[in-house]
Amino acid sequence: MSSNSEERLTIEGPAGSLEMLVTRVENPTAVTVICHPNPVQGGTMTNKVVHTLMRAARDQHFCVVRFNFRGVGKSTGEHANGEGEVDDCLAVIDWALKEFELPLWVMGFSFGGYVAAAAAARMDPAPTRLLLVAPSVERLPFADLIPLACPAVVMMGEDDDVVAPSAVFELLDGQPGVEVRRFAETGHFFHGRLVELKESVENVLTLG
Repeated sequence: MSSNSEERLTIEGPAGSLEMLVTRVENPTAVTVICHPNPVQGGTMTNKVVHTLMRAARDQHFCVVRFNFRGVGKSTGEHANGEGEVDDCLAVIDWALKEFELPLWVMGFSFGGYVAAAAAARMDPAPTRLLLVAPSVERLPFADLIPLACPAVVMMGEDDDVVAPSAVFELLDGQPGVEVRRFAETGHFFHGRLVELKESVENVLTLG
C-alpha cells in the first residue's frame, strides 16, 4: 500500500546503538514492537516469522517497530542471555510510545517471545496486549512471568522441534487472560504455514 513507509533508524540503547526498522501507516490505530528470535542462532529483525508479524500488523493499520538486539546487525554490544535484551526492548518501547502516542502491543517470536513478556512485566502501565509465537519457555525463566502482565495470545505449532509444544501448553493453556492457538503439523519456523499465521495474527488484531 502506497500509504505505508519504512525507514531504518538508530537510537541509543542501554548497551549502545540499537538498529530499528520502523513501518509507518496512515491513520494508525496502534503501534507494535516486535522482538526477534535468538541472536546466537542467527535471529534478526528480518527473520521471516518476524516479517510476517510486521506485515499482519501493518495491514491492520498498526505502525510497527522491529529492532535488532545488542550485538546483531548494526546494534552494538554483546548478547546478554535475555536480561540485557529485555533492557533493549524497553528502550525501543519507550521510543515507540513517545514517537507514536498510540496503544501498544508487544510481539515476540521464540527467544523474542520471552523478551516481550519479560519487558511487559516491567512496564507500568502494561501494554495493551502481548502476541507471542512459539515463546521460549524452557531455556529462559518464563515461568517467573506468570501471571502475564497483560492479556496475551500465544501461537504454537504442534510439531515444533525447537520449543517443546507440551511445555508451552502446560505452562500457558488455561492461564487467565491467555489464549493459546494451536497449529497442527507446524514446526518452529512455520514452514509452509506463514500465510495461515498471518491470517491468524490479523484476526487477533482485528478483534483487539
